[in-house]
This record gives sequence, structure tokens and C-alpha cells, in this order.
Amino acid sequence: MEKIIGLGNALVDVLARIDNDEILQMMGLPKGSMTLINEDKFLKIYEYLLQQNTKLSNGGSAGNAIRALAHLESATGFIGKVGNDLYGNFFRKELKKLGIEDKLLVSPEHPSGVASTFISDGGERTFATFLGAAATLQPEELTAEMFKDYTYLFIEGYLVQDHDLILQAIELAKAAGLQVCLDMASYNIVEENLEFFKMLLSKYVDVVFANEHEARAFTGLEPEEALEVLGKLCSIAVVKVGAKGTYIRKGTEMMHVPASDVKHPSDTTGAGDFFAAGFLYGLTCGLSLDKCGRIGSLLAGHVIQIVGTTLTPNRWEKIRRGINEIKEG
Repeated sequence: MEKIIGLGNALVDVLARIDNDEILQMMGLPKGSMTLINEDKFLKIYEYLLQQNTKLSNGGSAGNAIRALAHLESATGFIGKVGNDLYGNFFRKELKKLGIEDKLLVSPEHPSGVASTFISDGGERTFATFLGAAATLQPEELTAEMFKDYTYLFIEGYLVQDHDLILQAIELAKAAGLQVCLDMASYNIVEENLEFFKMLLSKYVDVVFANEHEARAFTGLEPEEALEVLGKLCSIAVVKVGAKGTYIRKGTEMMHVPASDVKHPSDTTGAGDFFAAGFLYGLTCGLSLDKCGRIGSLLAGHVIQIVGTTLTPNRWEKIRRGINEIKEG
């Protein structure tokens, strides 16, 4: 079986529903954004969250995708860094529970990273992310052994801000024969690291995932035109356009895959990560690009119906049945 290893920020998600924007305004968090915060602001938010009904789960973009793949019984691993604390222990236990190969490093000085996630009416989410130990992963801590026996490396775009770390990971992965898959992650990160992204896509990346905002930040173009540009740089390019579906291109082959029909999404957290997981699952099974995209849409459609990214066993069973129907169709 082809194996997939993820590289990303090892974060624990703490999710809270909010009735209004008061806490966002108080903490200076633009609605719908992902804002990196320091430890002082994290502690203030933590005090607020203690008074709320919250949910706890492993998070991080690559972490979400790898967990979803593990639920589909794909062979997976995860590289990241946590603190020697309660959240770090929680993250590690969750990996073990799902059979994900643990490549975690531990920082003795820094607390584990936490993504405080505020969910507004309509499902829009606002992240206040304290990276903590996750941001202290150093290039020299990555080893060739970490990538041994894997077929794909999946990288979250949030890490692209650390150019040396990304280059070290990609060079080790390529030396081990892996294909590199990159999710652009956020339009503002694309804008701030545009030249570096261009170099990565032209030299190293085999499969790129972007939503329409990230694709526009990279190309200045609308989704279909942006797909053409991305498709000339990478073997496979994927541009997601929310409820309008997904465009996929490989070489001269281009297609559109509809989104799952979800009338009232509860929370869009993890939708892109779950799409990537479904798409990569299809690739490891040798399926057509159309079927890969449909499986991605299936997973994304399920995760936006719940708060957070932890699906019930019954929902995973529905997903597996849906995947089997796609495979056989």
C-alpha cells in the first residue's frame, strides 16, 4: 500500500461557537481570518474559553488530512513538534489511536500549539493560532529516516513561511523518491511568500491544492485561468471553489467536479484538508482524477456538517459506503 506522511503544525483545536463578534473584536481577530497570536493573547483567550462549552481535537491542516486518511485505513505518518505537556500528550495519544506513525519531536521549553477556533452562525470560522512548540521545528531535526518507505509527502502551506524547513523537508523527500503534495493553506501566506511559492511549484511540487482565493493570490486570475497556470507548473493542480465544486487539471486534461450538496453547513473547519485527504486516498488507490475529486468532495461535504473535524464512527461508515459507490461507478 502506498504510504502518505504529513508535515505540519502539530496543533490541538479548541472549538467554541459564538453568538456575536464581541470576543473577535475584543481580541482584534478579523472575522473569517487565521491570526497568529503570542502567548499573552493566547492566555487571555484561554481564560475566555474556560467559560465556554468547547470541543477538543487534534488539528493543524496537515494533521486533519492525515487523520482523515487514517480513518480510511491508509498507511500514514506525521511529522511535527509538540511541548512536553497535556496538549502534547493528547496529540500523541490521538495519533496512536488511529495507527498514525508518530514522527513527533518534543520541545522541553515551549508549550504545545493551540488553535482557538471561533465558529459564527452560518459556519464561518475565525482562528487564533498560538503555534508554541509547533513553530520551533528546525530543519536539522528532519532526517532521511523519517521519509523512508513513504510514497507521498503532504505539506501544509502554513509552514511555507519557514523557507529553510520546507526546503530541507522537500529535498529529503525527493531524495527518498517521494512525490510532494502542497496545500497553499491561506491567501495571505501566498501573497507574503509569492516568489518562494513560485520556486517550489516550478521545481519541486507534484500535486498542488488551492482554493480560489489562494489561486488568485498566486496568479492574479480567476479559478479556471488560474488552474491553467498551476497545471503547467505541477503534475496535478486542484482549485477548489467552495459550493461551486472543484477544478482539476493534469497535463491537457481538465475537469470540474461538483461539490457535495450541503444546504446548511455547520462549520467549514477542515473542509479543504478533508478534500485533500479524499483526493490523495483516490490517488493511492490508482483511481481516475474524476473519482479522486469526487471522493474529496464527499469527505469535505461530511466534515462541514459537524462542528470541528472529529467525525463519528457512523459518519465514517457512510463515507466508506460512498467511496465504494464511487469506486464501482
